[in-house]
Amino acid sequence: MIYINYTNLDDETQQRLLSMSKEEMESKFGEDLKAYAKEHYLDYNIVLEEEAIKNLYNYEYAFNI
Repeated sequence: MIYINYTNLDDETQQRLLSMSKEEMESKFGEDLKAYAKEHYLDYNIVLEEEAIKNLYNYEYAFNI
């Protein structure tokens, strides 16, 4: 569960959440993503970012108003 202040949805908070998601995806699926990127001639960082964005939808958020 990620607790977020409803009034603090600025760019900095969004980047922090994306960074957390990237770290999570890299630790869980880093080798698989690297292999996929290499196999399909893609940039690993772009693949990682796309997967991290998808992963954000799996988080449970609690907003404090």
